Amino acid sequence: MRLVRLALLLLLPSLAAARAADVEFVRVWPGWRDAVSFERIAEYFGGEEDNGKQVMLRTHADARAGYYFLVRVKTRAPQPEARFELTVIQASTLAPKTFTFAAALPANETVFQLGLTGADYPEGKKAPPVAWKLTLLAANGTVLVEQKSFLWEKPAK
Repeated sequence: MRLVRLALLLLLPSLAAARAADVEFVRVWPGWRDAVSFERIAEYFGGEEDNGKQVMLRTHADARAGYYFLVRVKTRAPQPEARFELTVIQASTLAPKTFTFAAALPANETVFQLGLTGADYPEGKKAPPVAWKLTLLAANGTVLVEQKSFLWEKPAK
């Protein structure tokens, strides 16, 4: 009986870790992008914007220039009604501001470009955010995965 309890105590943390690994951020890469960096040859011949296999989500769909977070997400099971919550602290305000992006995540790896564009990022390429936090939430509001910049919170002493 004691062996069974011991086995359960050792097994439960590994089951929780396996569940948490169902969704992960493989990479979060923030940076400024000018509008011309999105232009492809198809647009010169009358085509629409071609993003390849990346999912483009912008705060202002009509503005391309802005501060983007390239996010590679790996999921085991599809998340059809997920949403990203991106909270940034900009040097001009120092007050956190949260942006929400609805997203459907298929099983596999997907690349998202989350863009703070237009009036939502007035600093331009001269001023990256002071700090940021990116959270991916399930349809019911459960946090699936989260990543923060180094300056998001004070380190524990």
